[in-house]
Amino acid sequence: MTEPTQKMTWIPEATCGQARAGHLHTRHGVVQTPTFMPVGTVGTVKGMTMDAVRSTGAGIVLGNTYHLMLRPNADRVQKLGGLHKMMDWPGPILTDSGGFQVMSLGALRKLDEDGVTFRSHIDGSKHRLTPESSTDIQYKLDATITMAFDECPALPATPDVLRKSMEMSMRWAARSREAFVARDGYGQFGIVQGGTEKELREASVKALTDIGFEGYAIGGLAVGEGQELMFSTLDFTTPLLPQDKARYLMGVGTPDDLLGAVMRGVDMFDCVMPSRAGRTARAYTERGTINLRNARFAEDTRPITPHDDSPMAGKYTRAYFHHLFRANEILGPMLLTWHNLAYYQRLMRTIRQAIIAGNLTEVAQKLRQDWAQGDWTEDEWPMPQLAL
Repeated sequence: MTEPTQKMTWIPEATCGQARAGHLHTRHGVVQTPTFMPVGTVGTVKGMTMDAVRSTGAGIVLGNTYHLMLRPNADRVQKLGGLHKMMDWPGPILTDSGGFQVMSLGALRKLDEDGVTFRSHIDGSKHRLTPESSTDIQYKLDATITMAFDECPALPATPDVLRKSMEMSMRWAARSREAFVARDGYGQFGIVQGGTEKELREASVKALTDIGFEGYAIGGLAVGEGQELMFSTLDFTTPLLPQDKARYLMGVGTPDDLLGAVMRGVDMFDCVMPSRAGRTARAYTERGTINLRNARFAEDTRPITPHDDSPMAGKYTRAYFHHLFRANEILGPMLLTWHNLAYYQRLMRTIRQAIIAGNLTEVAQKLRQDWAQGDWTEDEWPMPQLAL
């Protein structure tokens, strides 16, 4: 492992309570934090061109080691110029190590101290991932941020199971770090494990900070424990993490999850929720979630939200979305995914601005009140309706 001349760095800009605004400086550009990363699991954000993803204001996207090693395979991606070139995203890319996906295979995988042997969910072919091979695959993909290989046990789990899993993940983290090829502006994040057990989270943070990473992720949450338990775990975990490094909560979540986690000191997020919702007719708005398949939208001439600032703002009525989904037209999922990702980025900008202004508590209260109110009535609607 060689030392870079210029490491990936997170530079703080402002704080408000535990919440932080800053800039993550990488080889592929600067990311404003807090940030939400659209999920491009197999080298594409489903249903989106990368121009459309850029138009939402996204500064960094996510890829996945497990899926890309199966197809098209890491060597081919490298031969094609790396993931940035292949998917038309010159900006930063974070790649999940594949640990979570492999652990989700259940009976299709076998775990040992060295790594995991598993069968592909695609064709049943046999494969193996270790901390070293996962790190090498992410190198071949040209990931800006490489994730350490870890085990993510499902919750609930006994403290003994969580301890053994965490301790092995920390041994794997050390091996992942040893295998990482340090380059200017590239980085590797360690992943804090330990379930919802404070003692185990503390031990995990100490092990990872002793190894030393460019950033730290909080794994093993949003796996069935519920929001209240997730937040209480963050309450005692994030203060343990280095103040001068980026903090990433993996696989989270709803708008309220993001808001609550930012207020507990988290900087980075990813989740399939906005894109998956877009494929199933569910739209995220400043007034909560609406299902555009509902009959009440069949002749609704309003856009989805009066606050859209994306390039598609004001172009399509709710009635048109309703028609597209009822007709099973592919344009419906494409446009609604675009809308949802734009909303998530708009939400993160609102939160970031509130941190800088020092009024996040008031803004958070207003956001939650609005989500709870539900969809706008026609009397509340603040702008003209669109022509059908």
